[in-house]
Amino acid sequence: MRREQMLDQARPYALLIGRVTVGVVFLVHGLQKFLDNGISGVTAFFTQMGVPLPSLAAPAVATLEVVGGIALIVGAGLPFVGVLLALQMLGAIFFVHGGNGFIVADGGYEFVLTLAAASLMIAFSGGGAFAVDNIWQRKRTSAHVTA
Repeated sequence: MRREQMLDQARPYALLIGRVTVGVVFLVHGLQKFLDNGISGVTAFFTQMGVPLPSLAAPAVATLEVVGGIALIVGAGLPFVGVLLALQMLGAIFFVHGGNGFIVADGGYEFVLTLAAASLMIAFSGGGAFAVDNIWQRKRTSAHVTA
C-alpha cells in the first residue's frame, strides 16, 4: 500500500481521536465551572479579571464549553462550534492568560492557544470518522441524487 493511501485511510480516525479528545477537554472544563465553585465563583473570577459583563459571561462560557464539548465529541455543527470555541479561547488569552506570558505553568496562554488552534482545525476538517455532520451531509447528498 502506498504512503498516500495509508494516510488517507488513517486521516478520518486521527480526526476522530483529536475531535473527541478536544471535546472531552472542553466538556470537563465547562462542567468544572458549574460544579467546583459554581457559576458565582466563575463570575467573581471574571469580575476580578476585568471580563465584561461577568454575570452573563460566566454562564455563557461554561455553557459553551459543555455544549461545545459535546458537539465536538459527536461531530455536530463543527464549523460553528469550532469557531465559537476558538473565539472564546482568544478571549481567555486576552482577559486572563495573555499578561502571564506563554508558559502554562506560569498561568500563560500556551494551553488556551492550543485549544483555539485545535478548535479551528476541527471546525474546518470535516470531523473525521463518525462525525454527525458527515452523516447528515451524506444523507442530504443521497437525497438530492435520488430526487
